[in-house]
Amino acid sequence: MDDIVKQALAKWPNVPYCYGWLGLDARGNWRMRDERAQHLNLPGDKLNHAALVAFIVRNYAADERGCWYFQNGPQRVYVQLEATPYIVRTDPAAGWLLHTGAALGAIDEAVLTETGALVLRSGDVVAQLDDRDFAQALPLLYMHDAPVDDEALLAWLEGGALPPAALTLTDRGRRIAVERVTADQLAARFGYVSAPSPAKAE
Repeated sequence: MDDIVKQALAKWPNVPYCYGWLGLDARGNWRMRDERAQHLNLPGDKLNHAALVAFIVRNYAADERGCWYFQNGPQRVYVQLEATPYIVRTDPAAGWLLHTGAALGAIDEAVLTETGALVLRSGDVVAQLDDRDFAQALPLLYMHDAPVDDEALLAWLEGGALPPAALTLTDRGRRIAVERVTADQLAARFGYVSAPSPAKAE
């Protein structure tokens, strides 16, 4: 957290929290959601100002409820998550690169949803793969010790008879078993809140 943010929190500790105005989409873009976007459930306008995006990234955290927020000076601005708290992309140098610019650590857990969304967990970091990068990640998915083909992967996603361990993801020379999880189970499984709302005490 930036020092200027810590100073603002100390000076104004009781500023009301803000909900609904900031979003993170499934491709790792921060979105400003005005009243119209909130009312119509639209993603909002993409933030392109590099310094503002960097400021958000440096001051991005989660509370004890699993709600993610951006600490904007003394005000906590809660984030609507279209997917997961982080979005990951494939990178020739880093391997897996988060939307924040940090490298994803060694993968501890991998799941695929029925819609083909790949979600990776490394320690406390939970990140869904940017869908545009799935083709680059596909060669890392193995079934029966061979790269999985499209037909076999589709059958697996549709809930065929194959056990979950039949599909693995290769990461840094390791094979991680891939589980099949429905999209509506992701938040509960990984302990985050997609659409934060005020707690009763607020």
